[in-house]
Amino acid sequence: MKVVVAHNRYREAIPSGENVIVDTEIEQLRAAGVDVVPFQRSSDSIGSLPAAQKALLPISPIYGASSQRELADLLAAEKPDVLHLHNPYPLLSPWVIRTAHAHGLPVVQTVHNYRQICSSGLYFRDGHNCRDCRGKLLGWPAIKHKCYRGSAAQSAIMATTLAVHRGTWRSVDRYIALTDKIAAHLTDYGIAADRIVIKPNGLPDPGAPEPLGDGFLYGARLSPEKGLGLLLDAWRRHPDGALGTLRIAGDGELRPLAEQAAAERSDVTYLGPLDRDGMAAARRASAVVVAVPTWEDVLPTVILEAMSAGRAVLGSAVGGIPYLVGSGAEAAGWLAQPDPESLAAALPVARAGAAVAAAAARERYLRHFHPDVLTGRLIEIYTEMISDSQRASR
Repeated sequence: MKVVVAHNRYREAIPSGENVIVDTEIEQLRAAGVDVVPFQRSSDSIGSLPAAQKALLPISPIYGASSQRELADLLAAEKPDVLHLHNPYPLLSPWVIRTAHAHGLPVVQTVHNYRQICSSGLYFRDGHNCRDCRGKLLGWPAIKHKCYRGSAAQSAIMATTLAVHRGTWRSVDRYIALTDKIAAHLTDYGIAADRIVIKPNGLPDPGAPEPLGDGFLYGARLSPEKGLGLLLDAWRRHPDGALGTLRIAGDGELRPLAEQAAAERSDVTYLGPLDRDGMAAARRASAVVVAVPTWEDVLPTVILEAMSAGRAVLGSAVGGIPYLVGSGAEAAGWLAQPDPESLAAALPVARAGAAVAAAAARERYLRHFHPDVLTGRLIEIYTEMISDSQRASR
């Protein structure tokens, strides 16, 4: 089986769980014997593009001419069985779906966000959840509010892209929804349920968990929708030192909030931006990982990393987080409503129950998010698609 994996990589300067997931999935598929041919472009390359290509950048989300030519050449040379698309923006464009279909190739897309409808992909703007563009032929609200990169012009291009490619997206042969919430989003968009498969992301097994540390770890991009302000508001409702240490890792526009909290309280430590090894060390030093976004976060990688390392999770009850954390005896931790009072009440509960929940978190990872489970399911999806394509061509 040969699979082309298409992905426009996010800038490396901004940590991207999606880049990590794509890289990991390729490694897992190759380990399972699948012939993977990457077709990737990076947003980091935009600055070094030739002048002619830079001039065409504004329309590349609609139709990336050079990417289509290069993909067509690759498909003709490699003759793969399936194209697996992740993020097409801005350099690949959803047009890669049409290019693949023109070569008789079935397409599966893993849906990591809500960008079939929402220009930012988040269903979030100006500090609150937003669905103003749902049901509209053109996302005028996105243009008005400059939802894509804070630019009305770029938002107009993205809104136009979504309108132009509505039919393109509906031609995808199979969608992989990371959670039930994403599946509902796709159904709302008009995708038939029999073309949607729920399969979450997974991460490699780091091995037997190390002994629990103490306190809490928050690691995320420091932007409003990730919930740093919410967490600090809840944390300040407890006396200094009552909950152990709160470690904050990451960078972004809210970095001053983290630095101020660390300066004001002895139980808050700001670690700055960390690489993978640094985050692993911070997890080892902690007992509970906190993931409290206020937007409908699809499937935070930080939670998968916590469970695989045998660390309990305190999460906000939004997006795909309830799906990840689970419930009952199998729960990997606790859920709180995304408001300071609810989160403040959950913090001491999480600290007291960290040891018990840590064991459940590791077990939940092994049962539902281990590569042996998820890679096998992904290969099954490819096999089903290839069979369907062969039957259709007879």
